Amino acid sequence: MASLSHRSGGASLNENVDALGRCLGSVLREQEGDAFYALEEKVRLETKRLREAGEDTSAMQAVLAAVSLDDAERLVRAFSSYFQLINLAEEHERVRRVAELPRGPRKEGLEQAMRTLAAEGHDAAAVRTLVASVDLGLTFTAHPTEMRRRTVRGHLESISRRVPNLDDDALANVTAHVEALWSTPWLRDRQPTVRDEVNAGLAYVDVIANVLPDLERELEQAFAKVFGEPARLPVPLSFHSWMGGDRDGNPFVTTEVTRETFAMHAARARSLLLRETSQAFARLSQSKDGRSEPFRAHILEARAAMEAGSSERLGTSVDALRSDLEASGQRRSLDILARPLTVAARTFGLHLSSLDIREHSALTGAAVADLLRRGGLEDYLSLSEPEKAEALRRELRTRRPLLAAFEPMREELERVVGPLHAAREACAKAGPRAFGRYVVSMSEHPSDLLEVLILAREAGMRLLPVPLFETLDDLARAPEVMRAVFAMDEYRAFLGSEVQEIMIGYSDSNKDGGFVAANWALHEAQRKIAQVCAEAQVRHRFFHGRGTSIGRGGGPMTRGMLAQPAGTVGAGIRITEQGEALGDKYSLPALAHRNLEQALFGLLVAAGRKGAPLEPRWTQAMDRAADVSAAAYRELVHDEGFLPFFEGLTPIGEIAKLRIASRPVRRPGPAKLSNLRAIPWVMAWTQC
Repeated sequence: MASLSHRSGGASLNENVDALGRCLGSVLREQEGDAFYALEEKVRLETKRLREAGEDTSAMQAVLAAVSLDDAERLVRAFSSYFQLINLAEEHERVRRVAELPRGPRKEGLEQAMRTLAAEGHDAAAVRTLVASVDLGLTFTAHPTEMRRRTVRGHLESISRRVPNLDDDALANVTAHVEALWSTPWLRDRQPTVRDEVNAGLAYVDVIANVLPDLERELEQAFAKVFGEPARLPVPLSFHSWMGGDRDGNPFVTTEVTRETFAMHAARARSLLLRETSQAFARLSQSKDGRSEPFRAHILEARAAMEAGSSERLGTSVDALRSDLEASGQRRSLDILARPLTVAARTFGLHLSSLDIREHSALTGAAVADLLRRGGLEDYLSLSEPEKAEALRRELRTRRPLLAAFEPMREELERVVGPLHAAREACAKAGPRAFGRYVVSMSEHPSDLLEVLILAREAGMRLLPVPLFETLDDLARAPEVMRAVFAMDEYRAFLGSEVQEIMIGYSDSNKDGGFVAANWALHEAQRKIAQVCAEAQVRHRFFHGRGTSIGRGGGPMTRGMLAQPAGTVGAGIRITEQGEALGDKYSLPALAHRNLEQALFGLLVAAGRKGAPLEPRWTQAMDRAADVSAAAYRELVHDEGFLPFFEGLTPIGEIAKLRIASRPVRRPGPAKLSNLRAIPWVMAWTQC
């Protein structure tokens, strides 16, 4: 972090890191004085020497032992600032390397996906069918792994925009933002609200919307290049959110908050469509007779549909625009001038993102018990599982309402039913895709899914249940749970031709049984559930609750998809995008494009793989390894001395005090390991 000097022109990663370090060094000197700057440099150089020359830490220990608490805090802030700046330089290095890749099929790109499918025996017709039959559902969540304030992220984004060309003017601007950052608190002084979290997720919409048209064009070009024929291939991506709908353990996600979230989604969708219809109207000025402008007429109809709140009419008008452009031979206008509108209308519509509602199975069951009590069944919760399932099936056959209009509800019932009414209202305004699915966390039995059908009837809407299997025991039972509900006429009639989504939890299974046992349980649950779905002739899609740390199933998304058991992709993949991963992947257009391109590569290649049966001896070996590792892991974490050890070794106490999410770190109840949420559990270990 030496003093600031001038530079210009293009730069390598090392040059950008050096320039940003000099900006920070200049600020430290001015704001904190020469003595602190000398201390920081001494620590930095000693750390560098340690990395290069060995592990003798005595000199470093001597330096740090003499540091005051105030200086220690400033040192931590200085190096944290330095690492954040380095991250920006590395992001742009990733962008530069992608841009400098040689011409031809890009690694994990769309052309490579097409060539891989062709090499595995798929012809053009099969690939068209494959692309149309799968979907990658990216689900934005507010899981608490993003610690930086939006204000801090704003300064970093301003710096990031100037990194590609750090001339004198850019360096002066960067230094100004670094100066502001140094005097800006990095941590929040209050707990973020759910609305804050929703707004944070919406911040990436424009970047994503701007790269999707190029992705779709590249998908079609890759197909034409590999298979020698053109095709219209809508990019198989959909967007979902839990922000404002994830009620599991978060008392702040109220009915009113969920209703407001739907409104925020609709407002952003409207803003996006206004922009795209205005730009398309300006561009598509063609006229056959000098008077009528047929393409603009379709755009005006799309605008009218948007104003009327008709998602169906919007889709019809945009389809008509596409068809007329194609029929009149205006291929370039369709590909370039109209595509941003057609992609936005199809992908985001009037709803922007499908909001899921997630609720704990116990609270869902208690709400349904209240409803059944109104219908004459007093002791639902005391019934055995077979008795519960039979009572629910019997009730579903009656088709009677259990909750009369305007009948007062207890708070526990309103908490579950109220958001469903908000979802129904949102679907009426923005179309059926405004609401996604009802995710039942800690699903254990068939009744957990049947209860959702009761709620759907009472709410007067289509409410597709998604069981979330999280513990090792629940994952082991999951195939039989799905087999049981598929055998029930009431459930099959409700499901119809819809895709059955099944969510599997990475963090809780890891916390429950350790890394090896959890990953094998997830693998086997997917393989066996896929077999059950095939036998029942039900299309399925697994929903992966993966996070950004290795312990939560994190890592490159593409590798994760390609590592799934063969034949389990079904109708596609849903996956959560959590916490700081959103900023890492979607803050810059080039990064968003590359991330989505690689994700589509993983989806298409994984969906097209046929695979071979596993060797029995392999599964036997993994069964044994999982059993042994789970036993050893549980012996450790269930020891009475483990919790004090964990609290003393890791910064879990400090993490609990961080104001990084609206949801509490622990579930209500005594301070025991089972009440600690899995996300802070993994976060605490990653800080050791």
